[in-house]
Amino acid sequence: MAAGATGAGRRRLLRRGPWELLATVLIGLGVVMLMQPFAMTLFTYSFITILTGTVMFIIVSHFPE
Repeated sequence: MAAGATGAGRRRLLRRGPWELLATVLIGLGVVMLMQPFAMTLFTYSFITILTGTVMFIIVSHFPE
């Protein structure tokens, strides 16, 4: 059986810390995209980026430590 398919492998993959960090970075990136004055494309996708990071943070907060 592959290491990723074992219970310990899944628990290691679903740890809260790295995923919370990624969600927080996504939220921060979305805010920067929202406030920059140069590219309309970045501004356009800023809301969906913030929303994705927020939903991801809510889901990840239920992961085990």
